[in-house]
Amino acid sequence: MKTVIKTGSVEGFFRRGRVIARLADQGKPIPAERVVTYEDPEDLARILTTAKIALFRAIKERPGSITDLAARLKRDRSAVKRDIDDLEQAGLVCVEDKPHPGHGRLKEVRAAADRIVLEAEFA
Repeated sequence: MKTVIKTGSVEGFFRRGRVIARLADQGKPIPAERVVTYEDPEDLARILTTAKIALFRAIKERPGSITDLAARLKRDRSAVKRDIDDLEQAGLVCVEDKPHPGHGRLKEVRAAADRIVLEAEFA
């Protein structure tokens, strides 16, 4: 699945919805993509900081626990957790609670999409 992160308007959201509805009505395939739209480019910029991009790349390279990711990136665990929460809310990562043999449970973080496309338009 592909995730598109972009800036846009409410009108653009409804326009995309109408296109998808027409495809469904015609029995045509609907694109397998998730679109995350921010009206304000500054909100988009808060999601795509240098630290969050490095974290996402580390997750894509090798999924792992929050503690593991913090150690690999040499960052504070609580800061990594906050960034993961933001990336999860944006739909870029998934956090799954898994059993950790002999140690209770752990939260495994993995990329939510095979491919991320960034589109930014400034008016």
